[in-house]
Amino acid sequence: MTTVGLGAVSGVDADEVLAAVDAVLPAGTAEVRLATLDVRAAEPGIREAAARRGWTLVGHPAAALARVPVPTSSARVAAAVGTGSVAEAAALMDGGSLTVAKTVHGRVTVAVAVAEPDLSHHGDAELAPGLVDLAVNVRADAPPPWLRTVLHASIDAAAAYPDPGPARAAVAAAHGRPEDEVLLTAGAAEVFVLVARALRPHLAAVVHPSFTEPEAALRAAGHPVTRVLLRADDGWRLDPAAVPGDADLVVLGNPTNPTSVLHPAETVAALARPGRVLLVDEAFADTVAGEPESLATQRDLPGLLVVRSLTKTWGLAGLRVGYALGPADLIARLAAQQPRWPVSTPALAALTACTTPAARAEADAAARDLADWRTALVDALPPSVVVEGDPRSSFVLLRVADGLAVREELRRRGWAVRRGDTFPGLTGDHLRVAVRRPEVSRAFAAVLADVLGAPISEEVP
Repeated sequence: MTTVGLGAVSGVDADEVLAAVDAVLPAGTAEVRLATLDVRAAEPGIREAAARRGWTLVGHPAAALARVPVPTSSARVAAAVGTGSVAEAAALMDGGSLTVAKTVHGRVTVAVAVAEPDLSHHGDAELAPGLVDLAVNVRADAPPPWLRTVLHASIDAAAAYPDPGPARAAVAAAHGRPEDEVLLTAGAAEVFVLVARALRPHLAAVVHPSFTEPEAALRAAGHPVTRVLLRADDGWRLDPAAVPGDADLVVLGNPTNPTSVLHPAETVAALARPGRVLLVDEAFADTVAGEPESLATQRDLPGLLVVRSLTKTWGLAGLRVGYALGPADLIARLAAQQPRWPVSTPALAALTACTTPAARAEADAAARDLADWRTALVDALPPSVVVEGDPRSSFVLLRVADGLAVREELRRRGWAVRRGDTFPGLTGDHLRVAVRRPEVSRAFAAVLADVLGAPISEEVP
């Protein structure tokens, strides 16, 4: 969200306001709102300016603006209003950082702030009793019966300390690697924390939009992070040339959450080089039949660290089951940051069971079904909905007009979808929707069509 703070004299007209905003706002900026003093928000010229562009207009009381620290303060304005800059205070009222300090354009003063995405927000925050869950990317509501039997049996061994040996051997065999190139973890998310603790990158580059936990972990550890933003007009595809050459840690997802784009393996591999750790989050790799672009078996790429999860396919989010694959020396550095016995006995049992040839074949069959389900969802969507990129995973990224309001209305009607504006590079008009069985997707599409006021496609089977 981009907020343009306005300071203006009484009687200003819409053309003056828009000329001032256009002078500082980059062309094509999406999801803009105007913010100003509450008495100025009632000015006809300011209201007309917002209406012409379809921008939200927000007015704040003087006392609230006075509590917001501003970098460019005027004693005269402070004496009159209580804040040293109405424009800067209004721009910063809801957080974020200034990209344009206050500038004066005739009778209008403007400042621009961009809100920082909430990297800690995840799909489970969208859920509530009674809502149909399209916000979380776990395929199943519960593990399959055979896996539940394995988990129940593992409880009988819970009195003993966990033995990671069989699980590590099973994961190593599944990916054709030595056991010292396997790190078992309490979910894929633990790997990101371990990387942030074990490494000291001078520059970490995180490719976005993507899962936000890697960047959150790096920033929490005090590491410098640069964002490499992929572009909608490029289909959200990876361009290795966009990654800074001096980045000694590069992080990306494949398939990418939330765009559902699957990058070619050779494109990802082009980022590997001596002196750099290339972290590829493959938490959704097994949602694509045959895992055609996975690098999990690649041992000849310098610094390659592949992260995997059992959460998505096997319905194990609550158990926290994941692992990393990489050079033995890097795996040892990460392992040194773990506490003793970091993975529970039930999680180890799941790792062993889910990496057998039979289980991997079942996952591949599920991925093939998922492709059909995804097609059913996309085909059922109303024509006004934009499907971003070329979705290949267990979710699709949609763009709708007035997405924030649409998401809230869907919620009111019993459907939870994942908001997009907490992913760097996306806006409130983006919604991530999990792929479910076709009958669920068609029911969702019908509700979405009604919310958007659009007819339902006659081609939906």
